[in-house]
Amino acid sequence: MGDSVAESVRLVYRLTLERKLNGGTPLRIALLEPYYGGSHRTFCDAIVKHSCHDVTLVTMPARKWKWRMRGAAMWFAYEDTSWFETRPDVILCNDMLSVCDLRALLPASMRGVLIVCYFHENQLSYPIPDDQVRDFQYGMTNITSALSADAVWFNSRFHLEDFVAAAGGLLGKMPDFVPSGVCEAIRAKSRVLYPPVEMPPLGACREAGQPLTILWPHRWEFDKNPEPFFAAVIQLAKEGLPFRLVVLGEQFRTAPRVFEDSWGALSEHIHHAGYVESREAYLEKLGSCDVVVSTAIQENFGIAAVEAMVAGCQPLFPDRLAYAELLPGAIASRCLYARDDDLVGALRDLISGDGLLDSEALSGLRDSVFDRFGAERGFFAIDVAVG
Repeated sequence: MGDSVAESVRLVYRLTLERKLNGGTPLRIALLEPYYGGSHRTFCDAIVKHSCHDVTLVTMPARKWKWRMRGAAMWFAYEDTSWFETRPDVILCNDMLSVCDLRALLPASMRGVLIVCYFHENQLSYPIPDDQVRDFQYGMTNITSALSADAVWFNSRFHLEDFVAAAGGLLGKMPDFVPSGVCEAIRAKSRVLYPPVEMPPLGACREAGQPLTILWPHRWEFDKNPEPFFAAVIQLAKEGLPFRLVVLGEQFRTAPRVFEDSWGALSEHIHHAGYVESREAYLEKLGSCDVVVSTAIQENFGIAAVEAMVAGCQPLFPDRLAYAELLPGAIASRCLYARDDDLVGALRDLISGDGLLDSEALSGLRDSVFDRFGAERGFFAIDVAVG
């Protein structure tokens, strides 16, 4: 597989060199999004808005992800083919599409177009409920997509390492005829490109004497593991501690029961609960909070967490997944907790004033997150990586 990787690198280099010799002409990028919703939509809209290249966005609605993984390539190759007219130099797609299928189904004249696959998540290590059995075909599709793409981008270092390890684990389950060098080939063409985050205004530091406002800004789904969070804040409410609670995040037709079951016990503390449609109203809610909490068991980056920190929230995240990667090393130990059982104690300390970052440390955190993950840096990195 080493020769094919080297050839891909040469193709990318030659195309980039030709563009530079041609006076820096913008590349024509076909951005194919089979699951246009949530963080995927945010990513696509930001690229279309800010990229220096000519981007054509082609989308499918964000539903039925399993069918998207199986059928999106056929749709983009046979039905919604208006993007063919742009004669793209690069196709930018993601983990919700089979790159193998797409390349095979494209007209012969387009099969040589460079394909970049961006991994927001993967189906090798994405957690599943205890009552479900993992279907390995979707993880295998992720592996073959990574092998078929000319370049593979991950939204964090954690995600890249997690994917490569999980890919090796799945291949190790094969009973025989296990191909060699797969993980090495994927790693050789992979890099980390954080998603460009449209930042809220830099938040002000918390006013002394006000009750601590605790923020939950995540999707209301299984993988965000809301049960430990609500167990912690309900315990704090039982102790009579003063705090306010803001629960944001996208909701779907079904949500973990813990949300509905918790409202009664927290009625005196809830300042807001529910999804906020308006971007402006959402940012206003972020700016009203003091501490952003996560108990997630799946997070490869964390756009909502980044937005909350820039808006002025002190983070309180589990010491797992991509969270440590978001934080400056100097304060990471003060913002991470080891086990779910430790959350209630950490929140209790913050409510009492112990463990709160001083204004200088909080400002340093905001500046660091803004500089590392802000849209300008993110778009520049992606534009440079593409061409």
